[in-house]
Amino acid sequence: MSTAITFSEYGAPEVLRPTEVTPPEPGPGQVRIKVKAASVNPIDMKIRSGLMAKAVPAQFPVTPGLDAAGVVDAVGQGADATVGDEVLGATVGGGYAEYALLERPAAKPEALSWEVAASLVTVGQTAHRVLGQLGVEAGQTLLVHGAAGSVGFIAVQLAVARGITVIGTVGEKDIERVTALGAAAVRYGDGWVERVKAAAPGGVDFVLDASGAGVLADSVALTGDAGKVITIADMFAQQHGVRFSAGAPDPSGQVLPELVQLAAAGKLTVPIWRTYPLADAAQAHADLEAHRNQGKAVLLP
Repeated sequence: MSTAITFSEYGAPEVLRPTEVTPPEPGPGQVRIKVKAASVNPIDMKIRSGLMAKAVPAQFPVTPGLDAAGVVDAVGQGADATVGDEVLGATVGGGYAEYALLERPAAKPEALSWEVAASLVTVGQTAHRVLGQLGVEAGQTLLVHGAAGSVGFIAVQLAVARGITVIGTVGEKDIERVTALGAAAVRYGDGWVERVKAAAPGGVDFVLDASGAGVLADSVALTGDAGKVITIADMFAQQHGVRFSAGAPDPSGQVLPELVQLAAAGKLTVPIWRTYPLADAAQAHADLEAHRNQGKAVLLP
């Protein structure tokens, strides 16, 4: 037996409890890892609370966690890995556990910490995906709402590296962090439209909303075209004619290895805010819901 964090009803962070479970067996193309680190993502909290019940109905008990990194200890038929490999990837059946299943894992370079390896998967692939969906190119101007958040922070870095001018809306405490990435950081809240216009006198070509803070109507007005705005966080996107980007971050399996190499080379930063023992998953959720973080929260089994 081993330990996993599960919940058997929707609710507050306290529904997350350590549970004795049988380690999962890898199916075809899968590997089982001894988890070294598991990332906590905002969607974990939305699923746990029941906000995603219609879109992602739970089959209780649920083990949360989209991303994990660890050491392969069992290999399914046809999987491209061997026992002892250090890997990271998207989980099958949840990552808040001592053992987890991964599909199409990427090799973890020695230069990459376990915490960063686990934190890069979903947010990195999501940032890469939405930039591609927008079609923003070098020389154009991109506005990123929530530029200090997990996805926004990576999207800013990828965009700047491609020669895109980036404006990021952030809280006061994050202005220096985002400015250091090569973006023009402006404070969100009342008056943000005027501040963005001042930072981008030539106008805004595209908008990525990673905040879900009710900014879509003004973002469409800034670009003059709802087709140039995309959100990963605002469930009212359709009301504004804006695309809501969701789904598999990387069907090709090629993006994650690219992001891993960028991070290992120091060309992509994933800020780790705090680590928690696996048993403290509920506290991690509570801290993130209170917006205490500046970066990723990671569980360490």
